Amino acid sequence: MYPSQLQGESGPQIIADFRSDTVTKPTAAIREVMLNAPVGDDVFGDDPSVVHLESFAAEMMGYEAGLFVPSGTQSNLIALMTHCQRGDEYIVGQDAHTYKYEGGGAAVLGSIQPQPLQNQQDGSIAIADLLAAIKPNDFHFAKSKLFTLENTISGKVLPQNYVAEATVVAKSKGLSTHLDGARLFNAAVASGVEAHYLCRGFDSVSICLSKGLGAPVGSLLLGCKAFISQARRYRKMLGGAMRQSGLLAAAGEYVLKHHVERLGEDHYHANRLADGLRSIEQLSVDGPFTNMLFVNVPAECANDFATYLRKEGVLVTGTTRQRWVTHLDVDRSAIDASIRIARKFFE
Repeated sequence: MYPSQLQGESGPQIIADFRSDTVTKPTAAIREVMLNAPVGDDVFGDDPSVVHLESFAAEMMGYEAGLFVPSGTQSNLIALMTHCQRGDEYIVGQDAHTYKYEGGGAAVLGSIQPQPLQNQQDGSIAIADLLAAIKPNDFHFAKSKLFTLENTISGKVLPQNYVAEATVVAKSKGLSTHLDGARLFNAAVASGVEAHYLCRGFDSVSICLSKGLGAPVGSLLLGCKAFISQARRYRKMLGGAMRQSGLLAAAGEYVLKHHVERLGEDHYHANRLADGLRSIEQLSVDGPFTNMLFVNVPAECANDFATYLRKEGVLVTGTTRQRWVTHLDVDRSAIDASIRIARKFFE
């Protein structure tokens, strides 16, 4: 059975859950791998499944070392705290997760000042804006230490020629670079390149295992050995050092080996979904961008439409501007059923 077609104790049957690709359930193969994973105590550094995942991922992505952490939010925060000290500044996009959607952790817990800049239409940060934001060496200012980008951002793949230029410029001004690659593998599959190619120019990268890849929990922070050694201390400080976490690490390694190429299915489904919703006269659709699309709904019926979708078992986020995200647990039949349901409302 399609995993979301389960009847809850109350509420409608769920036809498709488009709220996020974080809602995926582990497949039978993932559960089997977790069941048989060798484990130890990762705080002591002797969980073999964690050690192997960190080494495997680092080599896969072109870095010296890796660190397994519970979440992408923590992975990014650890990276910021490792690159920056109290009173330092990181330059970031207004719409980036590390600034907008992670609870202000860098400022609250790291005493690191964010310098948010406007994201351009394609998700990039203009080079001119980056240069203008870098502070002079003057004690009146926070020290500009780090430049961060996100790929993908709102599903959009950053142009790689831009990434190359931006990271070169940042480093020429003495900044370190960090990539929030929560959906980096979506970007790689959409671009037809290996994921490590998209990491060029970044001193560190965070990759998420529990979004489109479909692992139940976990992210990885990658960098040089000295960086990861310091990052491990911050992981402990932030409560992210786990014990027999090899059960989770084994799932992460499995999806890195078996679930990357299948992301193309999610992109195909997003295209099919966008075409179907675009055929409804009252709706306008932005995208799809990899596995995301954004649906603009007339204000006069937006709340009713969102309520109707929920009652019919189609879960999305937003009202006048809805986000629909395809993933491992949404198949073609669920896509087509959701289009029919949406069309029926306006008919």
